[in-house]
Amino acid sequence: MATAAESVGNTTEIDHALLWGRDIDQISAVMAVKLGFQVRPGRSAAGVANRYVRMADRSYLELFGILRADAELDPGMQADQASLRGGAGSRTFGLRSSILDQAHKFLQQQAFVPTPIFTASLTDPDGDGPARPPRWRLFAFEPQPLSSHLFFIDYAALDATPGRVSDERIAPQHPNGAQAVTGLWLLSSDADADRRQFERMGLAGATPVRIPQIAAQGYCVPMGEKRVLALQPDGPGVAAQALHSGGRQILGLSIAVADIGLAKRRVERGYETELASYRGLLGEAFLAPTQSDLGLLIEFHASSQAVACAKAPG
Repeated sequence: MATAAESVGNTTEIDHALLWGRDIDQISAVMAVKLGFQVRPGRSAAGVANRYVRMADRSYLELFGILRADAELDPGMQADQASLRGGAGSRTFGLRSSILDQAHKFLQQQAFVPTPIFTASLTDPDGDGPARPPRWRLFAFEPQPLSSHLFFIDYAALDATPGRVSDERIAPQHPNGAQAVTGLWLLSSDADADRRQFERMGLAGATPVRIPQIAAQGYCVPMGEKRVLALQPDGPGVAAQALHSGGRQILGLSIAVADIGLAKRRVERGYETELASYRGLLGEAFLAPTQSDLGLLIEFHASSQAVACAKAPG
């Protein structure tokens, strides 16, 4: 019989990252025009707008932009904005758990401080109505256990209406061939501290890694067939500069694509520059020069070569 830690580890996967733009149209344009993603509509509420980049495996990116100076921000948004100071970037990510209540109890037993479980509103316009289970349930932490803000989330099975079936078919069709969010790169000054916290959560099996393209080293924490990288600077370079200027953050995202050559050409046209390919942790890959636009890097890699926490070449 699996232990509680093993049960949590075996049922936890990357769900999505929250990515703030300087405004919602700016970030949407970068994602669509320069990078070749399909950006799907979201909603606007209390002065904050969101949009989505959805993948075929249910992982996604949630894009945010503040619409007015008196926008009403929830505590998580407030924490992000305190760090970003109105700029672009990412400080928060979610892990999906199919055993949310069990995970909540286990993390309490491990001396973490998860919040109560929050649910979508009974009047959620994207749900099935107040008589049905809420569309999503989640909990965060206070204080946060990692260098970036973490929450666990689960979703109800919604009615397969014709509109939803059509949306689910259309949403993952990206001109750049994107298929999945396969990795998150957490940057701090102490990668081992994040590794130890993940292990206490039941997310064990981390292996040492180094990413010379950004001068960073740390650990690859497997999440099923995906991974979270806990990184720290390894000498002068991109990681050190990002940590100095922006503090702890999500420095990068890994995206699997069907055709790495096609994706690379599309991004090169979007940024009007030639990009270097390299053999990374996930096989053949390239980095899109998105840091000034999005506040983080996006690594595209060939989906057929991805394995969780592969040893870095060399």
